[in-house]
Amino acid sequence: MKKLVLGSVIAALLPLNVGSQTPSTSVSPSSSQGQFTLKTSTEVVLVNVTVRDKTDNFIKDLKQQDFSILEDGKKQEIVSIDVENTDTVVTAESPTTQVLGNLTPNPTPAASATAKPKPANESELKDRRLIVLFFDLTSMQPEEIERAAKSALDYTRERMAPADLVSVVTLSNSLKVDLDFTADKEALQAVMAGFSSGVGEGFANGATPDPNADATDTSDAAAGFTPDETEYNIFNTDRRLQALVSLANDLSGIAQRKSVIYFSGGMQRTGVENQTQLRAAINAATRANLSFYTVDVRGLEAVIPGGNAAGSGGPGGAGGRGGGGGGTSVYSGRGVLSQYDTNFASQETLVTLATDTGGRAFLDTNDFAPAFTKVHEDTSFYYLLGYISSNSQKDGRYRRITVRLNRPDLKDAKVEFRKGYYAEADFQHSTKESREQQLQEQITSEVPTTDFPVYVSTGYFRMADNRYFVPVSVVVPGSQIPFTRASEQDRATLDLIAVMRDEAKRPFGTIRDTVKLAVNTSQEVQRKNVQYDGAFLLPPGKYTVKFVVRENQTGRMGSFEAGVNVPDLKAAPVKISSVVLSNQKQPAKQKNHPLVREGAEIVPNVTHVFSSGQHLYFYYEVYDPAKPADATDKAAARVLTNVAFYKGAVKSYETPLVEADQVNVPERKATAFELDVPLTELKPGFYTCQVNVVDDAAGKFVFPRVPLLVR
Repeated sequence: MKKLVLGSVIAALLPLNVGSQTPSTSVSPSSSQGQFTLKTSTEVVLVNVTVRDKTDNFIKDLKQQDFSILEDGKKQEIVSIDVENTDTVVTAESPTTQVLGNLTPNPTPAASATAKPKPANESELKDRRLIVLFFDLTSMQPEEIERAAKSALDYTRERMAPADLVSVVTLSNSLKVDLDFTADKEALQAVMAGFSSGVGEGFANGATPDPNADATDTSDAAAGFTPDETEYNIFNTDRRLQALVSLANDLSGIAQRKSVIYFSGGMQRTGVENQTQLRAAINAATRANLSFYTVDVRGLEAVIPGGNAAGSGGPGGAGGRGGGGGGTSVYSGRGVLSQYDTNFASQETLVTLATDTGGRAFLDTNDFAPAFTKVHEDTSFYYLLGYISSNSQKDGRYRRITVRLNRPDLKDAKVEFRKGYYAEADFQHSTKESREQQLQEQITSEVPTTDFPVYVSTGYFRMADNRYFVPVSVVVPGSQIPFTRASEQDRATLDLIAVMRDEAKRPFGTIRDTVKLAVNTSQEVQRKNVQYDGAFLLPPGKYTVKFVVRENQTGRMGSFEAGVNVPDLKAAPVKISSVVLSNQKQPAKQKNHPLVREGAEIVPNVTHVFSSGQHLYFYYEVYDPAKPADATDKAAARVLTNVAFYKGAVKSYETPLVEADQVNVPERKATAFELDVPLTELKPGFYTCQVNVVDDAAGKFVFPRVPLLVR
C-alpha cells in the first residue's frame, strides 16, 4: 500500500520532562584558581535477597562469600552486602525523617514543634522498614477513600512496628506529601482522620474534575511529577503513572528497599497512558529498589445485569463506573461479560505494577490488612547485595539476574530476589547502520521503549467505497528534545518510523522520515510540543499503528501503539467521517485530501486542549446525503448540523444550526462542514462535545461525541 506522508512539523505551547540515570565522569573547576576537581560515579546494581529454610524461617547468618550473583549467566563480583533486620528495632526513635522533602510536603497540624523534619542519613534508615501509603484519590469514590483510610488507621493503631517509618502521599489535583517518613503514630492517625472523602476523587472513572481548581497550587512535586496543565500531560500520559515515576525517582537515593502500598479504584487501560508510561513506572521503581503493593479499594463487587443506577451519567459519561445499560445484551449475558471484562482490565495494570516490581496485588477483597502483613513479611529480614556489572555495553537490553548460595548445606533453601533490570543505552558511538537497525528492532519489539512519552491520534475520511484516508498525528514534548546551537538558531533532528498492521499482523503501510528542526531560541521550543502529521490509505477494517520516535542527540526513543478502526460506512444510516478538532491551519503542501480546504491544511489538535483565546474548528464530512424529493439539482442535499457542549449532564453552550443544501465535495460525494467556535463563549473546564448531524431528506441522524478541555 502506497504511503502518504504530509511532512508537517508544528510547535504548540507547553512542557514536560523525563529523567534518566547513567554512570558519569565530569571535570569541573574548583574554588582554587587553576585547579580542577575530577568527579566520577559508578552505577552499582542493588539486589534484595531473602533466604528461607524448609520451615520458611529466615536464614540470618550468611556472609558475602556465601552468595554468587550471575548476570546473563556470567558471574559478577559482589562489592557490598548489607543486612537489614527490622526485628532489631525495639523502640520508635527519630519520629520524623525528611526523605520526600523535595516533593514539597504539605504542612500538617499533627507535626509537633519538637518533631521537625531533618535530612535522612544511613544511620537513621538502617534496619528501618520504609512504607509509603499512596492514596490515589483521582480513582476512588468517597466510601472507598474512607475504607482505605480506615485500614491505614487500623494498621497504625494495632500493627505498626517500632521499625516502621511511614509516609503518606496523595494524588488529587496534584501530588502531595501529606506526611514525610515518620514513626509518630499520632501524626499518622491525624492525617488519616483528616482525609476529606469528597476531594479529588473520580477523575479516572469519568467524573468531571473541578473547573475552579487552583491551577497555581504550589504543593506539586516540584522536582518530579508536576501536572503543569499542558495539553500533553493531560491526555498523553496517565498522570497517576507519572506520579509513581516521580515518587520512585525521589526515593532512588535510598539504598534500602521501599514499599509503596498503592490504594486505587482501578486503572483502566484506555490506551491514552499507553504501555510506555507503565513501563517507565516499572523501570523507575526497579532502579529505585521500590516495590508496589497495589490494593483495589473497590473490594468485592456484585456484577448486576444491566449495570447499576449509580453509573448513569449525562452526555459526558460523568456518572462513574458501572453505568446502567440497555438493549438485548441484558438478557443475552453479553452485558454481564462486558462488565467482567471492564473490571478485569482496570485491575490488569495494578497486577503488572506489583508483580514486575517484586510486590503483590490485592484484588477482590474487602479486607486490606493482608497488604500490610505482606509488606512486613517481605521486609522483615533481607540481604542487600551490590555489584558493578562486568557488561560495560550500554545497549539498553534486559539483563537477567540469578542469585545462588555457595554453601552445600543450603541446597534446599528458598532464595528470592529481583530477576533483572534494563541496562542504560549509549547512542553517540553507534554507526548509521546500527541506528537504523535500532529503529527496526524497536518497531518490531513487543516491549515499548520509554525514554520519553509519545502520543498518536488517528482519524478516517472516505475517499472511495473501499478506500479511506487515515490521518495520523504524532506528538513529542519539546522539553525532551536537546538542541545544538548553530549560528542564531537551535537545531535538532528526529527520526520517525511507523507501521500499520491489520488484525493478522500483516503490514498495510509504513512511514520512515527524518524531521529537521531549526527554531530561534527566542521561541522557547523547550516549552512547546512538536507534532508530525502523516497519513495512510486503507480499506475498512481494524488495524494497529505503532510509531517509534528517536531524537538524534542522545538517541533516546519513545514509542506508542494504538488501535485504528476504519469503519465500513456502506451500512451506516448517516455516513460521517471522524470529527477533527483544530485550532490552527497552515499552507497546504499537498492537494486532493480531506484536510486541505481552499489552499489551507487543517492541523489536527491531538489532545483536544484549547486556550480560551483561541478559535476551535470542527471539521467533518457527510457522505452520500439523501436528495430532497422536490430537488432538481443532482448535487442537492439537506443536512443540518451543530455542536452542543456539555458539562456532565448540563448543556453549557450550543452553536447555531448550520444547513447545507449541496454536495460541496463532489469527488468524494461528500458534504463537508467546518464550524468555527470562538472559545470565549465557554468557561474553562472539561466538556463533552456532541456533534449533531441530521440528514433531513433521509430522516436519519447521528450524534458523535468528543472530549474537550478549555484552559
